Amino acid sequence: MKKSIIVAVLSVLFLAGCLGGDNSKKEWTSLIYPDKENTKRSKASGVFNTLEECKKASISELEKLGLSTRGTYQCGLNCNFHEGMKVEICEKMSK
Repeated sequence: MKKSIIVAVLSVLFLAGCLGGDNSKKEWTSLIYPDKENTKRSKASGVFNTLEECKKASISELEKLGLSTRGTYQCGLNCNFHEGMKVEICEKMSK
């Protein structure tokens, strides 16, 4: 009897963990490209909670650097820097 109760409790906890809410982070990284013709060179400019915040900050950073016409930006979702490749790897890119 005790064994059945333990198995039932563990099963419920396991299923709750698998089916629980989405706790994944949602962070947007601003990537500034000083030359829109050369997107291999970029500068990370900050991390934001929403895509809209990232877009506004990116445009502001381009203006501050005097690159409004020459440069561009992208916002990357949940980016991580890859040491071997020396680039930001993101789940999704948006502008």
